[in-house]
Amino acid sequence: MYTTPTGLLLDFGSVITYSLFEKHRETEASLGLAPGSLTWLGPLDPESDELWRAMQRDEISERDYWAARARQLGAACGEPGWDMLALLKRLRHTEPDAAVRPQMLSLVRQVASHGIRVGILSNELELFYGEQFLKRLAIMSEISLVIDGSHSKILKPRPEAYAAAVAAMDLPASSLLFVDDQLRNIVGAHQFGLQTQLFDLRDPAGACRAVLTRLGLAPITSC
Repeated sequence: MYTTPTGLLLDFGSVITYSLFEKHRETEASLGLAPGSLTWLGPLDPESDELWRAMQRDEISERDYWAARARQLGAACGEPGWDMLALLKRLRHTEPDAAVRPQMLSLVRQVASHGIRVGILSNELELFYGEQFLKRLAIMSEISLVIDGSHSKILKPRPEAYAAAVAAMDLPASSLLFVDDQLRNIVGAHQFGLQTQLFDLRDPAGACRAVLTRLGLAPITSC
């Protein structure tokens, strides 16, 4: 039987920050695209997104998925050849903190204030966002450590990724709660022995409340 976790390990994209799926109308406005032209919704509506379904079938990787979307958006606004760094520089570098879910900022601060270590385990953090973006994020001051596949080249759901995070957090795997929006990564973490919580993009507030409950903390108003 699992005990109350003493450490929290978070994915970054779509957990700490809003997913691009949730921000299509803002993206259209920012890039000068026709309202309603972005119809692919990934986990919010898999039937709308064949490329997402191909990723879920392991026909392409998550990096392949986002590389294709970045190229698509760059071409749509007359700037072919974009990668995710180019896309996110356009969309999110002006106001980095606006990309962070307010309820997650509140959650991380609450968790850290109770002496619970908070780490990030990401596959593409710096690869997608760039070093300077991360330096400007207020939430990063609450994060104890970052394990980033951009540098290690070891990606979730490989067990080596979780092993590196467990070692860095200096806590037993069974004492860590891992939160991710990708089911494959949750399964990998569970198989490695971590406690897990799926972050459902269809109900971010509910996911936030679930994390706090798992940690034995009271839900915050913003959740």
